[in-house]
Amino acid sequence: MKITREQLDHAADALRAVLRFGKPADAVLSGYFRQQRTLGQQDRAFIAESIYGVLRRSRFLRHVAGSDDPRLLLLAWLTRVAGSSARELEPALRRGELETVAAIKAVRTDNLPPGVDAELPDWVIERLTQHYAPDEVLKLGRALREPAPLDLRVNTLRGERTSVLQKLAAESVAAQATPYSPYGLRLAGRPALHRHALFLDGTLEVQDEGSQLVCTLLAPRRGERVVDFCAGAGGKTLMLGALMNSQGTLYAFDISAARLRKFQPRLARSGLSNVHPQAISGENDARIKRLAGKLNRVLVDAPCSGFGTLRRNPDLKWRQSPESVAELVVKQASILAAAATLPQPGGRLVYATCSLLAEENEAIVEQFLARRGDYRLLNCAEILAQQKIPLDTGRYLKLLPHVHGCDGFFAAVLERA
Repeated sequence: MKITREQLDHAADALRAVLRFGKPADAVLSGYFRQQRTLGQQDRAFIAESIYGVLRRSRFLRHVAGSDDPRLLLLAWLTRVAGSSARELEPALRRGELETVAAIKAVRTDNLPPGVDAELPDWVIERLTQHYAPDEVLKLGRALREPAPLDLRVNTLRGERTSVLQKLAAESVAAQATPYSPYGLRLAGRPALHRHALFLDGTLEVQDEGSQLVCTLLAPRRGERVVDFCAGAGGKTLMLGALMNSQGTLYAFDISAARLRKFQPRLARSGLSNVHPQAISGENDARIKRLAGKLNRVLVDAPCSGFGTLRRNPDLKWRQSPESVAELVVKQASILAAAATLPQPGGRLVYATCSLLAEENEAIVEQFLARRGDYRLLNCAEILAQQKIPLDTGRYLKLLPHVHGCDGFFAAVLERA
Protein backbone atom coordinates (compact mmCIF):
# COMPACT_ATOMS: atom_id res chain seq x y z
CA MET A 1 0.00 0.00 0.00
CA LYS A 2 1.70 3.21 -1.18
CA ILE A 3 0.92 6.09 1.17
CA THR A 4 2.06 9.70 1.12
CA ARG A 5 2.88 11.78 4.17
CA GLU A 6 0.04 14.15 3.29
CA GLN A 7 -2.47 11.26 3.25
CA LEU A 8 -1.27 10.01 6.62
CA ASP A 9 -1.41 13.50 8.12
CA HIS A 10 -4.95 14.04 6.84
CA ALA A 11 -6.05 10.62 8.09
CA ALA A 12 -4.69 11.39 11.55
CA ASP A 13 -6.46 14.77 11.66
CA ALA A 14 -9.77 13.25 10.53
CA LEU A 15 -9.44 10.34 12.95
CA ARG A 16 -8.84 12.74 15.83
CA ALA A 17 -12.18 14.40 15.03
CA VAL A 18 -13.98 11.06 14.68
CA LEU A 19 -12.64 9.76 18.01
CA ARG A 20 -14.40 12.55 19.88
CA PHE A 21 -17.57 10.55 19.14
CA GLY A 22 -19.74 13.63 19.16
CA LYS A 23 -21.34 12.65 15.84
CA PRO A 24 -21.52 9.52 13.67
CA ALA A 25 -18.24 8.78 11.90
CA ASP A 26 -19.71 9.19 8.41
CA ALA A 27 -21.02 12.66 9.29
CA VAL A 28 -17.64 13.73 10.69
CA LEU A 29 -15.85 12.43 7.59
CA SER A 30 -18.28 14.20 5.26
CA GLY A 31 -17.63 17.46 7.11
CA TYR A 32 -13.87 16.95 6.94
CA PHE A 33 -13.97 16.30 3.20
CA ARG A 34 -16.07 19.43 2.64
CA GLN A 35 -13.38 21.45 4.43
CA GLN A 36 -10.52 19.80 2.54
CA ARG A 37 -11.68 20.33 -1.04
CA THR A 38 -8.24 19.74 -2.56
CA LEU A 39 -8.22 16.07 -1.56
CA GLY A 40 -8.45 13.72 -4.53
CA GLN A 41 -10.54 10.57 -4.83
CA GLN A 42 -7.64 8.28 -3.84
CA ASP A 43 -6.84 10.47 -0.84
CA ARG A 44 -10.44 10.34 0.37
CA ALA A 45 -10.62 6.59 -0.17
CA PHE A 46 -7.47 6.01 1.90
CA ILE A 47 -8.64 8.31 4.70
CA ALA A 48 -12.07 6.65 4.90
CA GLU A 49 -10.69 3.10 4.71
CA SER A 50 -8.06 3.71 7.36
CA ILE A 51 -10.42 5.45 9.78
CA TYR A 52 -13.04 2.72 9.55
CA GLY A 53 -10.24 0.17 9.87
CA VAL A 54 -9.14 1.78 13.13
CA LEU A 55 -12.73 1.93 14.42
CA ARG A 56 -13.22 -1.78 13.71
CA ARG A 57 -10.04 -2.80 15.58
CA SER A 58 -9.53 0.05 18.03
CA ARG A 59 -9.13 -2.09 21.18
CA PHE A 60 -6.56 -4.29 19.50
CA LEU A 61 -4.76 -1.28 18.05
CA ARG A 62 -4.61 0.47 21.43
CA HIS A 63 -3.18 -2.74 22.84
CA VAL A 64 -0.34 -3.00 20.31
CA ALA A 65 0.31 0.75 20.08
CA GLY A 66 0.15 1.27 23.82
CA SER A 67 -1.54 4.60 23.15
CA ASP A 68 -4.77 6.38 22.22
CA ASP A 69 -2.92 8.78 19.91
CA PRO A 70 -4.72 8.80 16.52
CA ARG A 71 -1.49 8.77 14.51
CA LEU A 72 -0.11 5.79 16.42
CA LEU A 73 -3.43 3.97 16.01
CA LEU A 74 -3.18 4.53 12.25
CA LEU A 75 0.37 3.20 12.16
CA ALA A 76 -0.76 0.17 14.17
CA TRP A 77 -3.64 -0.46 11.75
CA LEU A 78 -1.40 -0.14 8.72
CA THR A 79 1.24 -2.53 10.07
CA ARG A 80 -0.77 -5.04 12.09
CA VAL A 81 -4.06 -5.21 10.13
CA ALA A 82 -3.61 -3.78 6.63
CA GLY A 83 -0.26 -5.54 6.14
CA SER A 84 1.92 -2.55 5.19
CA SER A 85 5.66 -3.03 5.61
CA ALA A 86 8.02 -0.54 7.22
CA ARG A 87 9.64 0.00 3.83
CA GLU A 88 6.29 0.90 2.24
CA LEU A 89 5.47 3.31 5.04
CA GLU A 90 8.88 4.98 5.35
CA PRO A 91 8.22 7.83 2.84
CA ALA A 92 5.13 8.87 4.85
CA LEU A 93 6.74 8.69 8.28
CA ARG A 94 8.11 11.46 10.46
CA ARG A 95 11.47 11.31 12.20
CA GLY A 96 11.54 8.52 14.77
CA GLU A 97 8.37 6.83 13.55
CA LEU A 98 10.26 4.03 11.81
CA GLU A 99 11.36 2.83 15.24
CA THR A 100 7.78 3.22 16.48
CA VAL A 101 6.53 1.00 13.66
CA ALA A 102 9.14 -1.63 14.53
CA ALA A 103 8.04 -1.58 18.17
CA ILE A 104 4.37 -1.95 17.22
CA LYS A 105 5.17 -4.90 14.95
CA ALA A 106 7.06 -6.60 17.82
CA VAL A 107 4.15 -6.61 20.31
CA ARG A 108 2.92 -10.14 20.95
CA THR A 109 -0.80 -10.89 20.85
CA ASP A 110 -0.97 -14.50 22.03
CA ASN A 111 -3.38 -14.07 24.94
CA LEU A 112 -5.60 -11.09 24.33
CA PRO A 113 -8.29 -10.16 26.87
CA PRO A 114 -11.75 -11.22 25.63
CA GLY A 115 -12.92 -7.65 25.05
CA VAL A 116 -9.82 -6.83 23.00
CA ASP A 117 -10.16 -9.97 20.87
CA ALA A 118 -13.92 -9.48 20.38
CA GLU A 119 -13.53 -5.72 19.83
CA LEU A 120 -16.46 -4.88 22.11
CA PRO A 121 -16.71 -2.69 25.22
CA ASP A 122 -16.40 -4.63 28.47
CA TRP A 123 -19.94 -3.71 29.56
CA VAL A 124 -21.32 -5.18 26.30
CA ILE A 125 -19.28 -8.37 26.77
CA GLU A 126 -20.69 -8.66 30.28
CA ARG A 127 -24.30 -8.39 29.06
CA LEU A 128 -23.84 -10.76 26.14
CA THR A 129 -22.24 -13.46 28.32
CA GLN A 130 -25.43 -13.55 30.38
CA HIS A 131 -27.13 -15.14 27.35
CA TYR A 132 -24.33 -16.64 25.24
CA ALA A 133 -21.32 -18.82 26.03
CA PRO A 134 -17.97 -16.94 26.08
CA ASP A 135 -16.76 -18.63 22.87
CA GLU A 136 -20.01 -17.62 21.14
CA VAL A 137 -19.55 -14.01 22.23
CA LEU A 138 -16.01 -14.12 20.84
CA LYS A 139 -17.24 -15.44 17.48
CA LEU A 140 -19.93 -12.78 17.41
CA GLY A 141 -17.46 -10.01 18.20
CA ARG A 142 -15.03 -11.18 15.53
CA ALA A 143 -17.83 -11.24 12.95
CA LEU A 144 -18.96 -7.73 13.93
CA ARG A 145 -15.48 -6.29 13.39
CA GLU A 146 -15.47 -7.33 9.71
CA PRO A 147 -16.98 -5.17 6.93
CA ALA A 148 -20.48 -6.20 5.85
CA PRO A 149 -21.19 -7.47 2.33
CA LEU A 150 -23.52 -5.50 0.08
CA ASP A 151 -27.05 -6.92 0.23
CA LEU A 152 -29.73 -5.89 -2.24
CA ARG A 153 -33.46 -6.53 -2.55
CA VAL A 154 -35.21 -7.17 -5.83
CA ASN A 155 -38.30 -4.99 -6.12
CA THR A 156 -40.94 -7.51 -7.24
CA LEU A 157 -42.92 -4.73 -8.90
CA ARG A 158 -40.01 -4.22 -11.28
CA GLY A 159 -38.31 -7.58 -11.68
CA GLU A 160 -37.71 -11.16 -10.58
CA ARG A 161 -34.65 -12.43 -8.74
CA THR A 162 -33.55 -15.12 -11.20
CA SER A 163 -33.67 -12.78 -14.19
CA VAL A 164 -31.85 -10.05 -12.24
CA LEU A 165 -29.08 -12.50 -11.35
CA GLN A 166 -28.77 -13.43 -14.99
CA LYS A 167 -28.49 -9.77 -16.04
CA LEU A 168 -25.81 -9.10 -13.42
CA ALA A 169 -23.86 -12.21 -14.44
CA ALA A 170 -23.94 -11.05 -18.07
CA GLU A 171 -22.29 -7.83 -16.89
CA SER A 172 -19.68 -9.76 -14.85
CA VAL A 173 -21.15 -8.50 -11.57
CA ALA A 174 -20.60 -11.28 -9.00
CA ALA A 175 -23.84 -11.82 -7.08
CA GLN A 176 -25.70 -14.69 -5.48
CA ALA A 177 -29.11 -15.27 -3.94
CA THR A 178 -29.28 -14.65 -0.20
CA PRO A 179 -29.71 -17.91 1.75
CA TYR A 180 -32.93 -16.96 3.56
CA SER A 181 -34.73 -14.00 2.00
CA PRO A 182 -36.42 -14.98 -1.28
CA TYR A 183 -35.97 -11.40 -2.50
CA GLY A 184 -32.32 -10.78 -1.64
CA LEU A 185 -29.01 -10.68 -3.50
CA ARG A 186 -25.52 -10.56 -2.01
CA LEU A 187 -22.74 -8.95 -4.03
CA ALA A 188 -19.12 -10.03 -3.75
CA GLY A 189 -17.72 -6.55 -4.39
CA ARG A 190 -18.95 -2.98 -4.28
CA PRO A 191 -19.77 -1.81 -7.80
CA ALA A 192 -20.95 1.76 -8.47
CA LEU A 193 -24.53 0.73 -7.87
CA HIS A 194 -26.00 4.23 -7.81
CA ARG A 195 -25.24 4.49 -11.54
CA HIS A 196 -26.48 1.01 -12.48
CA ALA A 197 -29.58 0.79 -14.67
CA LEU A 198 -31.28 -1.75 -12.36
CA PHE A 199 -30.86 0.66 -9.46
CA LEU A 200 -31.93 3.74 -11.38
CA ASP A 201 -35.16 2.10 -12.58
CA GLY A 202 -36.06 0.86 -9.07
CA THR A 203 -35.49 -2.86 -9.71
CA LEU A 204 -32.81 -3.03 -7.00
CA GLU A 205 -32.68 -1.45 -3.56
CA VAL A 206 -29.95 -1.65 -0.94
CA GLN A 207 -31.33 -3.61 2.03
CA ASP A 208 -29.65 -6.06 4.40
CA GLU A 209 -31.07 -9.58 4.35
CA GLY A 210 -31.94 -9.35 8.05
CA SER A 211 -34.05 -6.27 7.40
CA GLN A 212 -35.83 -8.12 4.60
CA LEU A 213 -36.65 -11.02 6.91
CA VAL A 214 -38.24 -8.65 9.43
CA CYS A 215 -40.60 -7.48 6.67
CA THR A 216 -41.56 -11.06 5.79
CA LEU A 217 -42.69 -11.54 9.40
CA LEU A 218 -45.21 -8.72 9.04
CA ALA A 219 -46.44 -10.44 5.84
CA PRO A 220 -48.76 -7.65 4.66
CA ARG A 221 -51.43 -8.55 2.14
CA ARG A 222 -52.90 -6.72 -0.81
CA GLY A 223 -55.60 -4.21 0.12
CA GLU A 224 -54.69 -4.02 3.82
CA ARG A 225 -54.04 -0.94 5.95
CA VAL A 226 -50.45 -1.02 7.23
CA VAL A 227 -48.13 1.29 9.16
CA ASP A 228 -44.34 1.40 9.25
CA PHE A 229 -44.24 3.17 12.61
CA CYS A 230 -40.55 4.25 12.57
CA ALA A 231 -39.91 4.43 8.83
CA GLY A 232 -36.51 6.17 8.94
CA ALA A 233 -34.79 5.93 5.56
CA GLY A 234 -37.71 3.89 4.22
CA GLY A 235 -36.03 0.61 3.27
CA LYS A 236 -38.58 -1.55 5.06
CA THR A 237 -41.45 0.65 3.86
CA LEU A 238 -40.49 0.00 0.24
CA MET A 239 -40.39 -3.74 0.78
CA LEU A 240 -43.74 -3.76 2.58
CA GLY A 241 -45.29 -1.83 -0.31
CA ALA A 242 -43.91 -4.36 -2.81
CA LEU A 243 -45.26 -7.27 -0.72
CA MET A 244 -48.65 -5.55 -0.89
CA ASN A 245 -48.24 -5.24 -4.69
CA SER A 246 -48.86 -1.51 -4.21
CA GLN A 247 -52.47 -2.21 -3.21
CA GLY A 248 -54.08 -0.98 -0.01
CA THR A 249 -52.71 1.80 2.21
CA LEU A 250 -49.23 1.97 3.68
CA TYR A 251 -48.36 4.80 6.07
CA ALA A 252 -44.68 5.66 6.65
CA PHE A 253 -44.46 7.47 9.98
CA ASP A 254 -41.31 9.12 11.30
CA ILE A 255 -40.52 11.98 13.65
CA SER A 256 -37.95 13.36 11.19
CA ALA A 257 -39.40 15.24 8.23
CA ALA A 258 -35.87 15.46 6.81
CA ARG A 259 -35.54 11.66 6.71
CA LEU A 260 -38.88 11.38 4.95
CA ARG A 261 -37.78 13.96 2.36
CA LYS A 262 -34.67 11.89 1.65
CA PHE A 263 -36.96 8.88 1.25
CA GLN A 264 -38.90 10.51 -1.62
CA PRO A 265 -36.41 9.70 -4.46
CA ARG A 266 -36.33 6.03 -3.41
CA LEU A 267 -40.13 5.98 -3.30
CA ALA A 268 -40.34 7.53 -6.77
CA ARG A 269 -37.98 4.87 -8.23
CA SER A 270 -39.93 2.04 -6.63
CA GLY A 271 -43.12 2.49 -8.62
CA LEU A 272 -45.25 2.24 -5.47
CA SER A 273 -48.47 4.25 -5.36
CA ASN A 274 -49.86 3.14 -1.98
CA VAL A 275 -47.24 4.72 0.33
CA HIS A 276 -48.12 7.81 2.40
CA PRO A 277 -45.12 9.32 4.24
CA GLN A 278 -46.19 11.37 7.25
CA ALA A 279 -44.04 13.22 9.77
CA ILE A 280 -45.35 12.82 13.32
CA SER A 281 -44.49 14.71 16.49
CA GLY A 282 -44.04 11.55 18.53
CA GLU A 283 -45.82 8.40 19.64
CA ASN A 284 -48.79 10.45 20.93
CA ASP A 285 -49.40 12.33 17.67
CA ALA A 286 -53.05 12.98 16.75
CA ARG A 287 -52.64 10.96 13.52
CA ILE A 288 -51.92 7.87 15.60
CA LYS A 289 -54.99 8.40 17.75
CA ARG A 290 -57.20 8.73 14.66
CA LEU A 291 -55.99 5.34 13.36
CA ALA A 292 -56.42 3.50 16.67
CA GLY A 293 -57.93 0.03 16.14
CA LYS A 294 -58.20 0.46 12.37
CA LEU A 295 -55.04 -1.19 10.98
CA ASN A 296 -54.29 -4.71 9.83
CA ARG A 297 -50.55 -4.69 10.44
CA VAL A 298 -48.00 -2.47 12.20
CA LEU A 299 -44.21 -2.63 12.05
CA VAL A 300 -42.24 -1.08 14.90
CA ASP A 301 -38.56 -0.95 13.93
CA ALA A 302 -37.66 0.75 17.19
CA PRO A 303 -34.74 3.14 17.68
CA CYS A 304 -32.05 1.12 19.44
CA SER A 305 -28.35 0.86 20.29
CA GLY A 306 -27.64 -0.60 16.84
CA PHE A 307 -25.09 -3.17 18.02
CA GLY A 308 -26.26 -5.56 15.32
CA THR A 309 -25.01 -3.14 12.65
CA LEU A 310 -21.42 -2.71 13.89
CA ARG A 311 -20.08 -4.17 10.64
CA ARG A 312 -21.42 -1.02 8.94
CA ASN A 313 -21.23 1.43 11.85
CA PRO A 314 -18.25 0.42 14.00
CA ASP A 315 -18.19 3.73 15.89
CA LEU A 316 -21.59 2.94 17.45
CA LYS A 317 -20.04 0.69 20.09
CA TRP A 318 -18.06 3.67 21.42
CA ARG A 319 -20.92 6.17 21.15
CA GLN A 320 -23.29 4.01 23.20
CA SER A 321 -23.14 3.46 26.95
CA PRO A 322 -25.16 1.70 29.68
CA GLU A 323 -26.83 5.05 30.33
CA SER A 324 -27.81 5.64 26.69
CA VAL A 325 -29.21 2.09 26.45
CA ALA A 326 -31.27 2.69 29.61
CA GLU A 327 -32.77 5.79 27.95
CA LEU A 328 -33.50 3.81 24.77
CA VAL A 329 -35.29 1.08 26.74
CA VAL A 330 -37.73 3.65 28.12
CA LYS A 331 -38.32 5.05 24.64
CA GLN A 332 -38.78 1.56 23.13
CA ALA A 333 -41.43 0.60 25.69
CA SER A 334 -43.27 3.87 25.08
CA ILE A 335 -43.21 3.47 21.28
CA LEU A 336 -44.42 -0.13 21.45
CA ALA A 337 -47.27 0.85 23.78
CA ALA A 338 -48.39 3.59 21.39
CA ALA A 339 -48.13 1.37 18.30
CA ALA A 340 -50.15 -1.33 20.05
CA THR A 341 -53.24 0.91 19.95
CA LEU A 342 -53.30 0.75 16.13
CA PRO A 343 -54.05 -2.89 15.15
CA GLN A 344 -57.66 -4.00 14.92
CA PRO A 345 -58.72 -7.27 16.61
CA GLY A 346 -56.79 -10.05 14.87
CA GLY A 347 -54.22 -7.51 13.63
CA ARG A 348 -50.49 -8.14 13.67
CA LEU A 349 -47.75 -6.09 15.33
CA VAL A 350 -44.04 -6.77 14.74
CA TYR A 351 -41.54 -5.30 17.20
CA ALA A 352 -37.98 -5.27 15.83
CA THR A 353 -34.55 -3.85 16.62
CA CYS A 354 -31.05 -4.17 15.22
CA SER A 355 -29.74 -4.61 18.76
CA LEU A 356 -28.13 -7.69 20.33
CA LEU A 357 -28.98 -6.73 23.92
CA ALA A 358 -31.78 -8.60 25.69
CA GLU A 359 -32.99 -5.50 27.57
CA GLU A 360 -33.89 -3.91 24.22
CA ASN A 361 -35.42 -7.09 22.84
CA GLU A 362 -36.94 -9.95 24.82
CA ALA A 363 -37.32 -7.84 27.97
CA ILE A 364 -39.34 -5.17 26.16
CA VAL A 365 -41.68 -7.76 24.63
CA GLU A 366 -42.15 -9.73 27.84
CA GLN A 367 -42.93 -6.60 29.84
CA PHE A 368 -45.41 -5.53 27.16
CA LEU A 369 -47.18 -8.91 27.18
CA ALA A 370 -47.39 -8.83 30.98
CA ARG A 371 -49.28 -5.51 30.75
CA ARG A 372 -51.39 -6.26 27.68
CA GLY A 373 -53.54 -9.35 28.02
CA ASP A 374 -55.14 -8.63 24.63
CA TYR A 375 -51.92 -9.56 22.80
CA ARG A 376 -50.28 -12.93 22.28
CA LEU A 377 -46.89 -13.93 20.95
CA LEU A 378 -46.77 -15.78 17.61
CA ASN A 379 -43.94 -18.13 16.64
CA CYS A 380 -41.54 -16.52 14.15
CA ALA A 381 -40.23 -19.87 12.90
CA GLU A 382 -43.78 -20.98 12.00
CA ILE A 383 -44.48 -17.74 10.13
CA LEU A 384 -41.27 -18.08 8.12
CA ALA A 385 -42.00 -21.74 7.39
CA GLN A 386 -45.40 -20.75 5.96
CA GLN A 387 -43.48 -18.61 3.46
CA LYS A 388 -41.03 -21.45 2.72
CA ILE A 389 -38.15 -19.56 4.33
CA PRO A 390 -35.75 -22.16 5.83
CA LEU A 391 -34.90 -20.40 9.08
CA ASP A 392 -35.75 -21.41 12.64
CA THR A 393 -34.40 -19.28 15.50
CA GLY A 394 -37.30 -20.14 17.80
CA ARG A 395 -40.32 -18.09 18.74
CA TYR A 396 -38.31 -14.89 18.28
CA LEU A 397 -36.32 -13.97 15.20
CA LYS A 398 -32.71 -13.66 16.38
CA LEU A 399 -30.19 -13.09 13.61
CA LEU A 400 -26.44 -13.11 14.32
CA PRO A 401 -23.75 -12.12 11.79
CA HIS A 402 -21.45 -15.06 12.54
CA VAL A 403 -24.33 -17.55 12.15
CA HIS A 404 -26.60 -16.06 9.49
CA GLY A 405 -24.25 -13.77 7.56
CA CYS A 406 -26.46 -10.69 7.88
CA ASP A 407 -26.75 -7.84 10.37
CA GLY A 408 -27.84 -8.67 13.89
CA PHE A 409 -31.63 -8.38 14.23
CA PHE A 410 -34.32 -9.23 16.74
CA ALA A 411 -38.04 -9.43 16.04
CA ALA A 412 -41.18 -10.57 17.84
CA VAL A 413 -44.59 -11.06 16.22
CA LEU A 414 -47.61 -10.08 18.33
CA GLU A 415 -51.28 -10.60 17.51
CA ARG A 416 -54.15 -8.66 19.01
CA ALA A 417 -56.93 -10.82 20.36
